[in-house]
Amino acid sequence: MTPRFAEVIMPLPIEGTFTYSVPEELSSIVKIGMRVVVTFGTHRLYTGIIQYLHLIPPDTKNVKPIFSLLDEEAILIRPQLDFWEWMATYYMASLGDVYVAALPSGLRLENETLIRRNPEVDKTLSFSSRESRIWNAISEDRACSIQELIKRTESKHAVVWIKSLMDKKAVIVSQTITDTYKPRTISMVKAAFNKDNEQEVQTIFERLKRAEKQLSLLITYLDLSQLLSKQETKPVSKQTLLEKSGASVAVLNGLVDKKILQLYDQPVSRLTHEITTPLQEAASLNLFQTKAYQSLLDEWKTKQTVLLHGVTSSGKTEIYIHAIQKVIALGRQVLYLVPEIALTTQLTHRLARVFGSKLGIYHSKFNDNERIEVWKNLLHREGLQIILGARSSIFLPFHDLGLVIIDEEHETSYKQQDSAPRYHARDAAIMLAHLHSAKVLLGTATPSIETYQNALSGKYGFVELKQRYEGITLPRVASVDLKEAFRKKQTAGHFSDTLIEAISGALSRREQVILFHNRRGYAPYVECPQCAYVPKCKYCDVSLTYHKQQHKLICHYCGFSQPLPDRCPSCGNNSLKIKGLGTEKIEDEVSQFFPNAKISRLDLDVANTRKGFERIITAFEQHETDILIGTQMVAKGLDFANVSLVGVLNADVLFHYPDFRAHERAFQLLSQVSGRSGRKGKQGNVLIQTMDPNHAVLPQVIAHDYISMFRTQMKERYEFCYPPYYRLIVINLRHKDENTVHHASERLAKQLRKLFSDRVLGPEIPPIGRLHSWYMRTLLLKIESNRSSNAAKKMLKETIAELQAEAPFQSVQINFDVDPM
Repeated sequence: MTPRFAEVIMPLPIEGTFTYSVPEELSSIVKIGMRVVVTFGTHRLYTGIIQYLHLIPPDTKNVKPIFSLLDEEAILIRPQLDFWEWMATYYMASLGDVYVAALPSGLRLENETLIRRNPEVDKTLSFSSRESRIWNAISEDRACSIQELIKRTESKHAVVWIKSLMDKKAVIVSQTITDTYKPRTISMVKAAFNKDNEQEVQTIFERLKRAEKQLSLLITYLDLSQLLSKQETKPVSKQTLLEKSGASVAVLNGLVDKKILQLYDQPVSRLTHEITTPLQEAASLNLFQTKAYQSLLDEWKTKQTVLLHGVTSSGKTEIYIHAIQKVIALGRQVLYLVPEIALTTQLTHRLARVFGSKLGIYHSKFNDNERIEVWKNLLHREGLQIILGARSSIFLPFHDLGLVIIDEEHETSYKQQDSAPRYHARDAAIMLAHLHSAKVLLGTATPSIETYQNALSGKYGFVELKQRYEGITLPRVASVDLKEAFRKKQTAGHFSDTLIEAISGALSRREQVILFHNRRGYAPYVECPQCAYVPKCKYCDVSLTYHKQQHKLICHYCGFSQPLPDRCPSCGNNSLKIKGLGTEKIEDEVSQFFPNAKISRLDLDVANTRKGFERIITAFEQHETDILIGTQMVAKGLDFANVSLVGVLNADVLFHYPDFRAHERAFQLLSQVSGRSGRKGKQGNVLIQTMDPNHAVLPQVIAHDYISMFRTQMKERYEFCYPPYYRLIVINLRHKDENTVHHASERLAKQLRKLFSDRVLGPEIPPIGRLHSWYMRTLLLKIESNRSSNAAKKMLKETIAELQAEAPFQSVQINFDVDPM
């Protein structure tokens, strides 16, 4: 047989694929998209994925074989691999980067180091007390993982003594691949006897005559299972049997010990929704929604992607539901993207009432086992047709995607910021839809500048929905001049008298209030009033945020923390001052002003788990909470019927951010948080506190004037060469040594200017110049939007490869952020 070869994607940030030979015994069963175990380097094992198979031998003679196959069928399907290739190319990442981002970690089997005793160990060897401790902890008959040995010896330094035993050839070290996925099971009960053997059944009843509790339990089992009837035997869970019989576990174990009943584990799905009511019909659309929906269908006849520009509380979700019904009726699948995990809580209930078990949820707050089950359900077509999820949902194995809905398409949360590939889920989802010949629906009240321009230019279809549901008018928005309020002593804490009176009025009418401030913690920093010392992170160039509840100073970037010092470490002064405002401090002040109000907070400090999100949102939805204080989480499409007032504590944080998108984002965030007010029943109110009441964005927010904001921003962006007129690529350099990264960035900028002239800006020290002990520099490359960026990306990569070939800069880490946010 002609030798076959496989190009394997490795879960490593390395360009390209790696060639492995396919063993003859695997040749007939190996397929593209399967996981394989391969060695990489000397002895390390990895889980790779086959990108494609071929018959062309590589140039090298030492081709390693595939160690083993992990799948009986591919876990990736062709559109996914095409999508991976596009993402790696467009976002200038490696296929390995995409692999790590795309697959749940449970499908990337972990490499584990195993330690076993050497059976040929020299018997005359002497061990130190710590070496003996490790030796004795290793089982004689099986290998142990390092984690097991650390646990058994209760020693954090076990690795040091394992190394010592290795040097003495007392232990053997090997690598293995471990599967972390564990299916959920429930304990079931079945008969351990032959029900058709009447004599055996009679004997069992005779044996239990004096064991009344066991006999009663057995009778309950027979009744529940219908084992002795002519009907089909029903499965019985251990929990149900114990509840119905009122018996204890000991009684059941007695029947198991007598081999009358038997326990076994049955796998069950984790994909359930807590909806107990029967499925409902989708709500009827009103006149304006019907018109918008019909326009949407008409636009899709000629356009793949359509923007639905609907004001807040106009009922866009009901239009989405009708569009979903149309698509799944054709047997196709739907991806419904939301920017914030908190949104899935409310939407899950709304969608599950209509679509039931056809709905699946997928986001990072679900544990790995739950995400794997969603993946496998889609892969094997086991019933899910609709996926509601955050940005990582774009990587799921859809067979026949018919519609992609991107709700709140303007949200920056759709952009992956931290690690490669730094993809934008909105843009990537549009490409995914293209690969499936699916339609795309972009929904928002405040479109991104780029999206709105695409709609106006005819690249996207365009549908408007200008009326709120049930004819409710848009909220009244007013600004409060904080500078003037402070001057006239019309404030208490960080609240103007105007805002306090408005909150008091809403509470007296039993209405709810949302208070928005986009900074968590108690205060952004503390300062010594005597020497102006500010505690900073040891590893990042940022001040530490004070968290009162933990009485700690915490870095929001790397997690470093320290107790709040009693006195200034610099001058010894014993009265450090807390400066600035965070959501925790707002909660403190509000509880003092309104001691009888029920107050909750929605930020990452209190809602860092899925249950945390759900608990806070459900409590506010059911009016168990009067005032909700939150960061930008509260601005992202949540629907609360009884909110009549929204207060913005300090809008200046949004106005003066050093970014060309600051004006656009301030408008979007203020408009969106305003839209949480007055959604049902009557017009709501919004009060925006600011030190800069003359800022240009405020009249646009107050008048709900998106068009004015769009026009002014387009004019500025044309003048200063920013999107949508130019594409941007940020080049990030980092190194542990500041001089090295400085010289590397200067050298790279010089080389790039030879190719791109004044389109290259920088190098600059970013706003945070050191993160996790890495010193940072950035360059910005601008490319005209009417020119292909592929050639520029190719030249950029070649230039960086030349730089990193030079000895001083080989250890400089360089990554790209294409279309940065």
